Amino acid sequence: MASAANANLNAVRETMDVLLEISRLLNTGLDMESLSICVRLCEQGINPEALSAVIKELRKASESLKVQTQPPLKLISSHCIYM
Repeated sequence: MASAANANLNAVRETMDVLLEISRLLNTGLDMESLSICVRLCEQGINPEALSAVIKELRKASESLKVQTQPPLKLISSHCIYM
């Protein structure tokens, strides 16, 4: 019984490793945790295309917030200094 559980766990790990490698080759920017969450959501019936669209929108919103919250730059003798 334990050996079957170990075999199943090893198969899951191997599958996730392969998915992570594919994810990296496609430059998705997903880490193992994020990819695992996406896989679980898809297994629960979430539409993968809709999930992809949500991730893209969240990234855009995050980038927009980063730009808005950056402190202004002051140029001092050819060096940029955040104020």
